[in-house]
Amino acid sequence: MEYDASAWSGEGAFTRTLLDVLASDPSVAFVRVEDAPASREDSSFSFISNEIFVGLARRDDSRPLATLAEALERVGAIGAPDYADDTMLQYLRVERVVPPYQTRGVKVIEMVRVYQVGKKS
Repeated sequence: MEYDASAWSGEGAFTRTLLDVLASDPSVAFVRVEDAPASREDSSFSFISNEIFVGLARRDDSRPLATLAEALERVGAIGAPDYADDTMLQYLRVERVVPPYQTRGVKVIEMVRVYQVGKKS
């Protein structure tokens, strides 16, 4: 499998989980991950937005992205996408992080979109 993370900062625990699962899937031939411009940070929250582009080994199938979504749904740490259509899967995860010795936590919001390379939107 070909893998490109040169445009990704490495932020996002859920993104890392998705990448690990995609890397072990034999139907995935190519993965590129990059930071999306929507990412931003404030004193009370951190919004992480990443985009993953996948090239699937079987492009002739009319439902390869739906098949990938079904496979990801069976993984307990990932589950069903919050939104899906013919060209994209979208996952949204929210987590509250309270650093040691602080009384106030930070809400981490992570949005990950998975696109199929070569499929017109």
